[in-house]
Amino acid sequence: MSPRLDAPRTPDAPSAIPFPTPSTPDPESPAGLFNDGPPPYATTPGLRTLDRRPLDRMAPADARVLSKDLFARLAELEEGTHEYAYVRNTLVELNLALVKFAAGRFASRSEPMEDIVQVGTIGLIKAIDRFELSRGVEFPTFAMPTIIGEIKRFFRDTSWSVHVPRRLQELRITLARTSDELAQRLDRSPTVAELARELGISEDEVVEGMAASNAYTASSIDAQADEEDGENSLADRLGYEDHGISGIEYIASLKPMIASLPSRERQILSLRFVSGMTQSEIGQELGISQMHVSRLLTRTLARLRRGLTLEE
Repeated sequence: MSPRLDAPRTPDAPSAIPFPTPSTPDPESPAGLFNDGPPPYATTPGLRTLDRRPLDRMAPADARVLSKDLFARLAELEEGTHEYAYVRNTLVELNLALVKFAAGRFASRSEPMEDIVQVGTIGLIKAIDRFELSRGVEFPTFAMPTIIGEIKRFFRDTSWSVHVPRRLQELRITLARTSDELAQRLDRSPTVAELARELGISEDEVVEGMAASNAYTASSIDAQADEEDGENSLADRLGYEDHGISGIEYIASLKPMIASLPSRERQILSLRFVSGMTQSEIGQELGISQMHVSRLLTRTLARLRRGLTLEE
Protein backbone atom coordinates (compact mmCIF):
# COMPACT_ATOMS: atom_id res chain seq x y z
CA MET A 1 0.00 0.00 0.00
CA SER A 2 1.35 3.44 -0.94
CA PRO A 3 2.18 5.94 1.79
CA ARG A 4 -0.54 8.43 2.58
CA LEU A 5 -0.32 11.99 3.88
CA ASP A 6 -2.97 12.45 6.51
CA ALA A 7 -4.60 15.81 7.12
CA PRO A 8 -7.90 17.08 8.52
CA ARG A 9 -10.67 16.90 5.98
CA THR A 10 -13.09 19.59 5.02
CA PRO A 11 -16.60 18.88 3.74
CA ASP A 12 -15.77 20.00 0.17
CA ALA A 13 -12.39 18.24 -0.02
CA PRO A 14 -12.03 15.16 -2.23
CA SER A 15 -11.35 11.90 -0.46
CA ALA A 16 -8.33 11.05 -2.60
CA ILE A 17 -6.31 13.34 -4.87
CA PRO A 18 -4.06 11.59 -7.41
CA PHE A 19 -0.32 11.71 -7.18
CA PRO A 20 2.11 10.10 -9.68
CA THR A 21 4.83 7.51 -9.22
CA PRO A 22 8.14 7.83 -11.13
CA SER A 23 10.23 4.79 -11.91
CA THR A 24 13.45 6.42 -10.68
CA PRO A 25 14.01 8.62 -7.63
CA ASP A 26 14.04 12.33 -8.40
CA PRO A 27 13.26 14.44 -5.34
CA GLU A 28 12.80 17.65 -7.33
CA SER A 29 10.67 16.19 -10.10
CA PRO A 30 6.94 16.91 -10.15
CA ALA A 31 6.45 13.56 -11.82
CA GLY A 32 5.73 11.85 -8.50
CA LEU A 33 6.93 9.94 -5.45
CA PHE A 34 9.48 7.19 -4.95
CA ASN A 35 8.22 3.65 -5.36
CA ASP A 36 9.28 2.92 -1.81
CA GLY A 37 7.65 6.00 -0.31
CA PRO A 38 7.56 9.78 -0.57
CA PRO A 39 10.68 11.93 -0.24
CA PRO A 40 11.27 13.37 3.24
CA TYR A 41 10.03 16.82 2.32
CA ALA A 42 6.84 15.54 0.61
CA THR A 43 5.11 15.31 3.96
CA THR A 44 3.68 18.78 3.60
CA PRO A 45 1.17 19.74 6.32
CA GLY A 46 -2.23 20.58 4.95
CA LEU A 47 -2.08 18.34 1.87
CA ARG A 48 -5.00 16.03 1.41
CA THR A 49 -4.76 12.29 0.85
CA LEU A 50 -2.83 11.26 -2.30
CA ASP A 51 -2.75 8.02 -4.24
CA ARG A 52 -0.64 6.83 -7.17
CA ARG A 53 -2.78 8.02 -10.11
CA PRO A 54 -1.12 10.62 -12.40
CA LEU A 55 -1.68 14.34 -11.81
CA ASP A 56 -2.81 15.04 -15.39
CA ARG A 57 -5.90 12.85 -14.81
CA MET A 58 -7.03 14.80 -11.77
CA ALA A 59 -10.47 16.38 -11.88
CA PRO A 60 -10.41 20.20 -12.16
CA ALA A 61 -12.15 20.61 -8.78
CA ASP A 62 -9.58 18.37 -7.08
CA ALA A 63 -6.72 20.21 -8.82
CA ARG A 64 -7.98 23.55 -7.51
CA VAL A 65 -8.23 22.26 -3.96
CA LEU A 66 -4.75 20.74 -4.00
CA SER A 67 -3.28 23.84 -5.70
CA LYS A 68 -4.55 26.02 -2.86
CA ASP A 69 -2.85 23.77 -0.30
CA LEU A 70 0.37 23.79 -2.31
CA PHE A 71 0.38 27.58 -2.73
CA ALA A 72 -0.18 27.98 1.01
CA ARG A 73 2.74 25.67 1.69
CA LEU A 74 4.92 27.35 -0.96
CA ALA A 75 4.50 30.70 0.77
CA GLU A 76 5.97 29.22 3.96
CA LEU A 77 9.01 27.61 2.33
CA GLU A 78 12.39 29.16 1.64
CA GLU A 79 13.14 29.59 -2.05
CA GLY A 80 16.02 27.44 -3.25
CA THR A 81 15.36 24.51 -0.95
CA HIS A 82 14.49 21.01 -2.16
CA GLU A 83 11.05 21.18 -0.59
CA TYR A 84 10.32 24.51 -2.32
CA ALA A 85 11.36 23.06 -5.69
CA TYR A 86 9.27 19.94 -5.09
CA VAL A 87 6.09 21.89 -4.29
CA ARG A 88 6.64 24.40 -7.11
CA ASN A 89 7.25 21.68 -9.71
CA THR A 90 4.20 19.78 -8.52
CA LEU A 91 2.13 22.93 -9.03
CA VAL A 92 3.45 23.14 -12.60
CA GLU A 93 2.39 19.60 -13.47
CA LEU A 94 -0.88 19.94 -11.58
CA ASN A 95 -1.91 22.92 -13.75
CA LEU A 96 -0.61 21.80 -17.15
CA ALA A 97 -4.24 21.40 -18.24
CA LEU A 98 -4.44 25.22 -18.30
CA VAL A 99 -1.53 25.34 -20.74
CA LYS A 100 -3.06 22.71 -23.02
CA PHE A 101 -6.39 24.54 -23.00
CA ALA A 102 -4.71 27.85 -23.92
CA ALA A 103 -2.54 26.19 -26.58
CA GLY A 104 -5.65 24.74 -28.21
CA ARG A 105 -6.69 28.25 -29.18
CA PHE A 106 -3.62 28.44 -31.44
CA ALA A 107 -3.95 25.00 -33.01
CA SER A 108 -4.51 26.52 -36.45
CA ARG A 109 -1.08 28.15 -36.47
CA SER A 110 1.80 26.61 -38.38
CA GLU A 111 3.96 26.11 -35.29
CA PRO A 112 4.07 22.58 -33.78
CA MET A 113 1.72 22.12 -30.83
CA GLU A 114 4.62 20.82 -28.72
CA ASP A 115 6.40 24.16 -29.09
CA ILE A 116 3.25 26.11 -28.20
CA VAL A 117 2.72 24.00 -25.07
CA GLN A 118 6.34 24.47 -24.07
CA VAL A 119 6.06 28.25 -24.39
CA GLY A 120 2.75 28.21 -22.50
CA THR A 121 4.42 26.26 -19.70
CA ILE A 122 6.89 29.11 -19.30
CA GLY A 123 3.93 31.42 -18.82
CA LEU A 124 2.49 29.00 -16.25
CA ILE A 125 5.75 29.03 -14.28
CA LYS A 126 5.77 32.84 -14.29
CA ALA A 127 2.19 32.87 -13.05
CA ILE A 128 3.04 30.43 -10.23
CA ASP A 129 5.96 32.59 -9.12
CA ARG A 130 3.79 35.74 -9.02
CA PHE A 131 0.60 34.27 -7.58
CA GLU A 132 -0.48 35.34 -4.08
CA LEU A 133 -3.12 33.20 -2.42
CA SER A 134 -4.03 36.00 -0.01
CA ARG A 135 -5.59 38.08 -2.79
CA GLY A 136 -8.54 35.70 -2.99
CA VAL A 137 -8.31 35.15 -6.76
CA GLU A 138 -8.60 31.68 -8.27
CA PHE A 139 -5.29 30.58 -9.78
CA PRO A 140 -6.75 29.64 -13.24
CA THR A 141 -8.24 33.13 -13.51
CA PHE A 142 -4.88 34.68 -12.62
CA ALA A 143 -2.71 32.36 -14.74
CA MET A 144 -4.61 32.23 -18.04
CA PRO A 145 -3.77 35.81 -19.21
CA THR A 146 -0.10 35.20 -18.44
CA ILE A 147 -0.05 31.89 -20.34
CA ILE A 148 -1.84 33.31 -23.38
CA GLY A 149 0.36 36.42 -23.32
CA GLU A 150 3.50 34.29 -23.37
CA ILE A 151 2.20 32.31 -26.36
CA LYS A 152 1.24 35.48 -28.24
CA ARG A 153 4.67 36.94 -27.54
CA PHE A 154 6.22 33.79 -28.98
CA PHE A 155 4.29 34.20 -32.23
CA ARG A 156 5.06 37.91 -32.37
CA ASP A 157 8.81 37.42 -31.94
CA THR A 158 9.42 34.24 -33.94
CA SER A 159 6.69 33.76 -36.52
CA TRP A 160 7.57 36.74 -38.72
CA SER A 161 9.99 35.94 -41.54
CA VAL A 162 11.31 39.51 -41.41
CA HIS A 163 11.21 41.33 -38.08
CA VAL A 164 9.10 44.49 -38.20
CA PRO A 165 8.29 46.93 -35.37
CA ARG A 166 5.59 45.83 -32.95
CA ARG A 167 3.51 48.84 -33.99
CA LEU A 168 3.25 47.49 -37.52
CA GLN A 169 2.57 43.96 -36.32
CA GLU A 170 -0.41 45.21 -34.30
CA LEU A 171 -1.51 47.45 -37.18
CA ARG A 172 -1.53 44.45 -39.51
CA ILE A 173 -3.93 42.59 -37.21
CA THR A 174 -6.16 45.65 -36.86
CA LEU A 175 -6.25 46.18 -40.62
CA ALA A 176 -7.17 42.54 -41.26
CA ARG A 177 -10.04 42.68 -38.76
CA THR A 178 -11.31 46.05 -40.01
CA SER A 179 -11.02 44.98 -43.64
CA ASP A 180 -13.21 41.93 -42.98
CA GLU A 181 -15.82 44.04 -41.19
CA LEU A 182 -15.93 46.64 -43.98
CA ALA A 183 -16.07 43.95 -46.66
CA GLN A 184 -19.20 42.49 -45.05
CA ARG A 185 -20.76 45.93 -44.66
CA LEU A 186 -19.91 47.20 -48.17
CA ASP A 187 -20.20 43.85 -49.97
CA ARG A 188 -16.79 44.53 -51.57
CA SER A 189 -13.16 44.97 -50.62
CA PRO A 190 -12.59 48.32 -48.87
CA THR A 191 -10.25 50.92 -50.33
CA VAL A 192 -7.23 52.38 -48.58
CA ALA A 193 -9.12 55.63 -48.00
CA GLU A 194 -12.06 53.78 -46.42
CA LEU A 195 -9.75 51.82 -44.11
CA ALA A 196 -7.95 55.00 -43.08
CA ARG A 197 -11.25 56.77 -42.37
CA GLU A 198 -12.57 53.80 -40.36
CA LEU A 199 -9.43 53.56 -38.19
CA GLY A 200 -8.82 57.29 -37.93
CA ILE A 201 -5.29 57.08 -39.36
CA SER A 202 -3.61 58.39 -42.51
CA GLU A 203 -3.62 56.53 -45.81
CA ASP A 204 0.18 56.29 -45.65
CA GLU A 205 -0.09 54.37 -42.37
CA VAL A 206 -2.60 51.97 -43.95
CA VAL A 207 -0.26 51.33 -46.87
CA GLU A 208 2.62 50.82 -44.44
CA GLY A 209 0.59 48.27 -42.47
CA MET A 210 -0.35 46.42 -45.66
CA ALA A 211 3.28 46.32 -46.72
CA ALA A 212 4.24 44.92 -43.32
CA SER A 213 1.93 41.96 -43.97
CA ASN A 214 4.30 40.82 -46.69
CA ALA A 215 6.99 40.27 -44.06
CA TYR A 216 4.96 37.66 -42.15
CA THR A 217 5.85 34.81 -44.50
CA ALA A 218 8.62 34.42 -47.05
CA SER A 219 9.20 31.98 -49.87
CA SER A 220 12.53 30.66 -51.06
CA ILE A 221 13.59 31.88 -54.48
CA ASP A 222 14.37 28.25 -55.26
CA ALA A 223 10.81 27.15 -54.47
CA GLN A 224 9.07 25.45 -57.37
CA ALA A 225 6.46 27.54 -59.14
CA ASP A 226 2.84 26.54 -59.61
CA GLU A 227 2.06 24.07 -62.36
CA GLU A 228 0.38 26.83 -64.39
CA ASP A 229 3.66 28.75 -64.64
CA GLY A 230 6.18 27.72 -67.22
CA GLU A 231 9.17 28.78 -65.12
CA ASN A 232 10.91 26.30 -62.83
CA SER A 233 11.33 28.52 -59.78
CA LEU A 234 10.78 32.03 -58.47
CA ALA A 235 14.42 32.91 -59.22
CA ASP A 236 13.77 32.36 -62.94
CA ARG A 237 11.17 35.12 -62.88
CA LEU A 238 13.11 37.64 -60.78
CA GLY A 239 16.21 38.12 -62.92
CA TYR A 240 16.41 40.91 -65.53
CA GLU A 241 19.12 42.81 -67.36
CA ASP A 242 19.91 46.21 -65.90
CA HIS A 243 21.04 48.36 -68.81
CA GLY A 244 22.22 51.06 -66.45
CA ILE A 245 25.13 48.90 -65.33
CA SER A 246 26.89 49.36 -68.68
CA GLY A 247 27.08 53.11 -68.07
CA ILE A 248 28.91 52.79 -64.75
CA GLU A 249 32.25 52.25 -66.47
CA TYR A 250 31.77 55.39 -68.61
CA ILE A 251 30.87 57.46 -65.54
CA ALA A 252 33.97 56.24 -63.69
CA SER A 253 36.14 57.11 -66.72
CA LEU A 254 34.57 60.53 -67.27
CA LYS A 255 35.12 61.80 -63.74
CA PRO A 256 38.89 62.40 -64.03
CA MET A 257 38.54 63.82 -67.55
CA ILE A 258 35.85 66.29 -66.48
CA ALA A 259 37.99 67.30 -63.51
CA SER A 260 40.83 68.20 -65.92
CA LEU A 261 38.66 70.60 -68.00
CA PRO A 262 38.87 74.40 -67.61
CA SER A 263 36.45 75.81 -65.05
CA ARG A 264 34.21 77.55 -67.66
CA GLU A 265 33.74 74.33 -69.63
CA ARG A 266 32.96 72.39 -66.45
CA GLN A 267 30.39 75.06 -65.57
CA ILE A 268 28.79 74.82 -69.02
CA LEU A 269 28.52 71.03 -68.70
CA SER A 270 26.92 71.39 -65.25
CA LEU A 271 24.41 74.01 -66.39
CA ARG A 272 23.48 72.00 -69.49
CA PHE A 273 23.30 68.42 -68.16
CA VAL A 274 22.71 68.90 -64.42
CA SER A 275 20.56 72.04 -64.25
CA GLY A 276 18.92 71.32 -67.61
CA MET A 277 19.35 74.87 -68.98
CA THR A 278 19.20 75.65 -72.70
CA GLN A 279 22.16 77.08 -74.59
CA SER A 280 20.50 80.52 -74.67
CA GLU A 281 19.97 80.47 -70.90
CA ILE A 282 23.58 79.39 -70.37
CA GLY A 283 24.76 82.29 -72.59
CA GLN A 284 22.73 84.75 -70.52
CA GLU A 285 24.11 83.23 -67.32
CA LEU A 286 27.75 83.52 -68.49
CA GLY A 287 27.41 86.70 -70.50
CA ILE A 288 28.29 85.11 -73.86
CA SER A 289 26.35 84.36 -77.03
CA GLN A 290 24.36 81.20 -77.62
CA MET A 291 26.60 80.42 -80.61
CA HIS A 292 29.69 80.63 -78.42
CA VAL A 293 28.11 78.29 -75.90
CA SER A 294 27.31 75.83 -78.68
CA ARG A 295 30.91 75.84 -79.95
CA LEU A 296 32.36 75.38 -76.46
CA LEU A 297 29.91 72.58 -75.69
CA THR A 298 30.62 70.80 -78.98
CA ARG A 299 34.37 71.03 -78.46
CA THR A 300 34.14 69.80 -74.85
CA LEU A 301 31.96 66.81 -75.73
CA ALA A 302 34.26 65.84 -78.62
CA ARG A 303 37.24 65.94 -76.25
CA LEU A 304 35.51 63.71 -73.74
CA ARG A 305 34.39 61.31 -76.47
CA ARG A 306 37.95 60.98 -77.77
CA GLY A 307 39.17 60.29 -74.24
CA LEU A 308 36.68 57.43 -73.83
CA THR A 309 37.58 56.03 -77.28
CA LEU A 310 41.29 56.02 -76.48
CA GLU A 311 40.64 54.17 -73.18
CA GLU A 312 38.66 51.48 -74.96
